[in-house]
Amino acid sequence: MSSANFGQNEWLVDLMYQQYKEDPKSVDAEWHDYFENNSSPVNAPGNTQATAGNGAQKTTGSQGATKNTVTPTRDTTAGGKQPKGSASQNQDSNVKPTPKRTAPPAPKQPVEAPEPGKTTIKGAAKAVVKNMDISLEIPTATSVRDMPAKLMFENRAMVNETLRARGSGKISFTHIIGYALVQAVKAHPDMNNSYELVDGKPTLVTPEHINLGLAIDMVGKNGQRSLVVAAIKEAENMTFGEFVEKYEDVVHRGREGKLTMDDFTGVTISLTNPGGIGTRHSVPRLTKGQGAIIGVGSMDYPAEFAGASEDRLGEMGIGKLVTITSTYDHRIIQGAESGEFLRTMSRLLINDEFWDEIFHAMRVPYAPTRWSQDLPNIGVDKSTRVMQLIEAYRSRGHLIADINPLQWTQPGLPIPDHSDLNIESHGLTLWDFDRTFHVGGFAGRETMTLREVLSTLRKAYTLKVGTEYTHILDAEERNWLQDRIEAGQAEFTPAQQKYILQKLNSAEAFENFLQTKYVGQKRFSLEGAETLIPMMDAAIDRAADAALDEVVIGMPHRGRLNVLANIVGKPYAQIFTEFEGNIDPAAAGGSGDVKYHLGQQGHYHQMFGDNDIDVYLAANPSHLEAVNPVMEGIARAKQDQLHEKHTVMPLLLHGDAAFTGLGIVQETINLARLEAYEVGGTVHIVVNNQIGFTTTPDAGRSTHYATDLAKGFDCPVFHVNGDDPEAVVWVAQLAVDYRNRFGKDVFIDLVTYRRRGHNEADDPSMTQPLMYKLIGETKSSRDQYTETLLGRGDLTEEDIERVQRDFHDQLETVFTQVREAEKGTKPKEQGGITGSQDLPHGLDTSVDRELIEHIGDLFADVPDHITPHPRVKPVIKRRKEMSRNGNIDWGFAELLAFGSLVDGGKLVRLVGEDTLRGTFTQRHAILFDHTDHDRYSPLEELARESGKGGGFEAYNSALTEYAGMGFEYGYSVGNPDALVAWEAQFGDFANGAQTILDEYVSSGEAKWGQISSLVLLLPHGYEGQGPDHSSARIERFLQMSAEGSWTIAQPSTPANYFHLLRRHALGSLKRPLVVFSPKSMLRNKMAVSAVEDFTEVKKFQSVIDDPNQNGKNENIKTVLMCSGKIYWDLEKKRQADGRDDVAIVRVEMLHPIPFNRIKDALANYPNAEVRWVQDEPANQGPWPFLALQLPEHIPGLQMKRVSRRAQSSTATGVAKVHQLEQKQLLDEAFK
Repeated sequence: MSSANFGQNEWLVDLMYQQYKEDPKSVDAEWHDYFENNSSPVNAPGNTQATAGNGAQKTTGSQGATKNTVTPTRDTTAGGKQPKGSASQNQDSNVKPTPKRTAPPAPKQPVEAPEPGKTTIKGAAKAVVKNMDISLEIPTATSVRDMPAKLMFENRAMVNETLRARGSGKISFTHIIGYALVQAVKAHPDMNNSYELVDGKPTLVTPEHINLGLAIDMVGKNGQRSLVVAAIKEAENMTFGEFVEKYEDVVHRGREGKLTMDDFTGVTISLTNPGGIGTRHSVPRLTKGQGAIIGVGSMDYPAEFAGASEDRLGEMGIGKLVTITSTYDHRIIQGAESGEFLRTMSRLLINDEFWDEIFHAMRVPYAPTRWSQDLPNIGVDKSTRVMQLIEAYRSRGHLIADINPLQWTQPGLPIPDHSDLNIESHGLTLWDFDRTFHVGGFAGRETMTLREVLSTLRKAYTLKVGTEYTHILDAEERNWLQDRIEAGQAEFTPAQQKYILQKLNSAEAFENFLQTKYVGQKRFSLEGAETLIPMMDAAIDRAADAALDEVVIGMPHRGRLNVLANIVGKPYAQIFTEFEGNIDPAAAGGSGDVKYHLGQQGHYHQMFGDNDIDVYLAANPSHLEAVNPVMEGIARAKQDQLHEKHTVMPLLLHGDAAFTGLGIVQETINLARLEAYEVGGTVHIVVNNQIGFTTTPDAGRSTHYATDLAKGFDCPVFHVNGDDPEAVVWVAQLAVDYRNRFGKDVFIDLVTYRRRGHNEADDPSMTQPLMYKLIGETKSSRDQYTETLLGRGDLTEEDIERVQRDFHDQLETVFTQVREAEKGTKPKEQGGITGSQDLPHGLDTSVDRELIEHIGDLFADVPDHITPHPRVKPVIKRRKEMSRNGNIDWGFAELLAFGSLVDGGKLVRLVGEDTLRGTFTQRHAILFDHTDHDRYSPLEELARESGKGGGFEAYNSALTEYAGMGFEYGYSVGNPDALVAWEAQFGDFANGAQTILDEYVSSGEAKWGQISSLVLLLPHGYEGQGPDHSSARIERFLQMSAEGSWTIAQPSTPANYFHLLRRHALGSLKRPLVVFSPKSMLRNKMAVSAVEDFTEVKKFQSVIDDPNQNGKNENIKTVLMCSGKIYWDLEKKRQADGRDDVAIVRVEMLHPIPFNRIKDALANYPNAEVRWVQDEPANQGPWPFLALQLPEHIPGLQMKRVSRRAQSSTATGVAKVHQLEQKQLLDEAFK
């Protein structure tokens, strides 16, 4: 509550407060809470009073008068500073003394009187005398104009604030006035003319250019002043930026004594600034050869307001003025022209377009303050308008933040209107800057001037970090972010700054070294985005600080080698060895992969703390963003094994083009808050180099920011300038803190550039000439930061040279050692991964009858609080019956496999599309209460009962294949001992995850030595459901099959499926398993198994010979080999036709091909013709693979194909055609 709430009653409230301090009972009880919460009730800035009891001097008078007399405090410590913990310091925010008198500036003291006498004028002074004498020949007149300077003050401050944030210089008032002068001369060219006598005749000289003369006041070593006038040539052709650059060059050379003759000649109009020493009005002398000289006086308030306070000046709307004079040659310039010229200058200094040009030239991202008349405080109160301005900055200030290191806007990319960030849009003007408004607690204050408000807003929202958080739905999150952002960026200690520089140096020097030593080799360098290294380092450090267990990183190939070396800690020798052409030892025997795809495990130790943390970088293919779900799955698996929530932090890097262009990004982000996938939040870093290969953002996305997708998932976004290492580090720390506090994803848009082409041999200037011209002119982040630290005095040149030299020498030493070691070595041959893992032998996959019965009981005997659905009751009842009497169906057999593994201490994770119930209503792994949606998991109950550490986790996935399969693959990598299964709704839906199949599941071990035992359950079968629900594309999986890299199976009985799952989970071989699971066969009364098939059969049967035969039978004329559901169709027809001359052999495992068992089975029928029968068309299914492979393994084998015709589609969409095709196929098989 501020004093303004009490108005004229302030004195009374203060009196009551003094009484309250002496005796609380002396005031009404309703005031007690207020006085307790407010150490002084009058706490508005400028109105706060302190009592004499706070160290103030006592005034003369009676003792009683002294108690309530307010007197100014006086500092008693050296330098006027309060000692730490003093009362004055502690109460400074609430108690302020009566303002002290501000004494006027002291006049100059008398100096020693000079010696009397006469002295001959010599040297430079004599030249001045001569010039002044000549100037007396020129008939001059002077025009004078007072011009408003307030707008110039405000806009100059805005420009300089931006330049200061960039580590650049600043612009002066003379820069602005001089540029306005040039523009005014362009409108009044007569002011640029001069007078001359040619052959005794008066002549008007019109020069070709405007050459502005600057009067440079220099102080010599002896203290004497001298004046030189140097020219800025052809000023009319310069932009403001060029004008400032030339101006500074002339002044610098003038003061260094390095001006040339050319600098002194050709001046057409001069500018002098005596106002710099406080002179308000000057009439300078005009020298021969010029038509006018412009004088700039001091800038100050009108004299009649010299005694007014700042707040009173602000309240009245009084601004500073500058007096500018135009002294001109009256022979060629008339007074009206001179006056018009000054009027044009005055109008330029408050002109919108003039300031727009300056802001554009200085690359200031926001609009200048506009000149306008003061507006009365009517209608909506101005304090309310200020609050609206604050909210506008909070929600949209990022649009004008200085986040692009190139100061570049891609042509064609739309720029959102952000006029609501201009004070004029809120009914405020520059005259309100120094007025006080209520701000409702903004920045911890009740009242602020508009100037203070804008300064705070710009520091928080428009410097090197732009933030988007107001779209977040949760108020606590918004308030937390708001407080952190508006508190501002913390200052870094010199030691921290040196560490940041060291990380930057490591990043840049590493790339430079590789560029020098391995010319032309692809490495997809990080150059232009080197601040990624200190950003990642800061994020990992923050995670270690929070005592997390591990950081799991996923990233594309760009910059990967740098991250491997400088973040994960991969030895330089290993990286150099890979550049020499040798494969990664971890992939020995496999195909290996290029060096910028490889993963690595590392360990991070804090530089400024005692903690450490594991770091894991996941391997990835060139397919951008494919690693996203894989990395998230790895992180979830690691978390689940720790049994602690959210102590593994995923750190995921993206490219800007890939982030917006590839759907897997959205699929993966969508998983973040789902129970099956949540990992406690991922820190995303979009390394935004503003280009995708050769495609620019205007052709690559429809959104303003590359990160706009993130806002749809209720996540904050931080846009940060990649050339500001300290801002980059601060944002990384803030992002990790947010993730740890709220358990949500957070996104960083690291705006950088790509210094080279897509790869090191590419020339990007062919397609982006303007951007790469800017890049070529831009210093590296390291160089910029080095200059900043040198400018602050935090580092010496010797420190920097030593850091750079030490790192380079370290690399050079390792490089030399690797080169020596690699001399004469030959590349290792790749023998494949077939034998890289031991095959299991003698594994018994049977279980006890008691366990089967117990699992049946758990499903049937549900707890009292669960009321199963009426249609589910008979299903679970049958399961109890099946556990005793047999006829076990597919759904129960699968649950028996899972349950037996859980009972033995295994974790079983089953995730997929509609998996809990099953696409075909066959599974019912989780039972739902029919009345209140409560859940019951029989297998989880079994895990609790057994107490061996097993678990059963089953989830319905989001409607995703790419991210869903990728996540489960990652989980299986992160926990290789778990049985992890992903199920498609229909088998061909796995097509949407083809990249995961190609790049990870089928080849991850061969490329990276990455072990996975993922199970894919893909429903497959031809039942007339059309092209999209019939085939799981067996042929595609078999095409990728080699070296035993995975198991491809299509079991035909529930019991064999049971043994397959148990073999996979319990065996030592850790490779993926692809099961083409049934659909109609789920309820086929023939396709059931006896209890004994689970208890007495000891293993999975890769080939099942005809159960109707017993050993060799020479009377069999035809052997029908098949796989999967077609077996039951064939068996049904054989029984119907009474064909005892036909044997049917089932191939239950398609890869690795069980050729010995096939050979043994066929040997029982020496006189038979072998036919391969399949539902699928001739060009699909197992046939193309087996027809090629089997004859190589079984010499002399000849097979005849029985199938549908070859076709581009998988199946017919017409039910009657399907029935006809099925009949023809069966007839042909038995022909």
